[in-house]
Formats: sequence, C-alpha cells, structure tokens
Amino acid sequence: MVARLRVVIADDERPARSFLAALLHSFDDVILVGQSESGKEAVALIEREKPDLALLDLQMPELDGLGVVRALKGAPPLVAFVTAYDEYAIRAFEVHAIDYLLKPVEKARLRE
Repeated sequence: MVARLRVVIADDERPARSFLAALLHSFDDVILVGQSESGKEAVALIEREKPDLALLDLQMPELDGLGVVRALKGAPPLVAFVTAYDEYAIRAFEVHAIDYLLKPVEKARLRE
C-alpha cells in the first residue's frame, strides 16, 4: 500500500476551496483531510490533523497565511501558498514555503 499525501486547504473563498479540493480528489496518492475558511481555523485544523502539506491562501480573515505558519506550534507541515497576489512570494519563502502557486491553479502545476 502506498502512503497518501495528507493535505489541508485554507482559503476564505468557498469557490477556491472547492476548486482545489476537486483537483486534489483527482490524485490517487492524495487525501484531503480538512478545509478551513479563516487563518485561526487553519491553525486549529493543522494542529489537529497534522497534515503532510497545507495549501494556504495569503489573505484570510483573522490571520493571514503567513500568520498561520508563524502561529503553528511544533514542526509545521510542508506549506505551499495559493494566492492571486504575486507580490508576497519573497515573504512566503522566508517562512520556508515549498511553493507559491498563483490562482487559478492548473492541475499539472499543483501536481508538481
């Protein structure tokens, strides 16, 4: 049995979450373990589920994606930011993001 990549999505926009979830469901080696619509929810979800990868939007209510990474206790999961804004890329890599995806995300790019 092949281990599946456990992923959470955090984005305040329902259509964006649904789109990413649909893409993730098309990958046999990925399992979506949770979704959140705010930064504070994302922190709680990540700490509870301990995913391998968190796909975070940058701009969310209460706490932005960068703040989510900073608020996590213990070892964080791999983090990739999924956003419509290209100007935050340097800040994202400063918190050790593994990738920075611009919306709308293409399936092949997400797979990478």
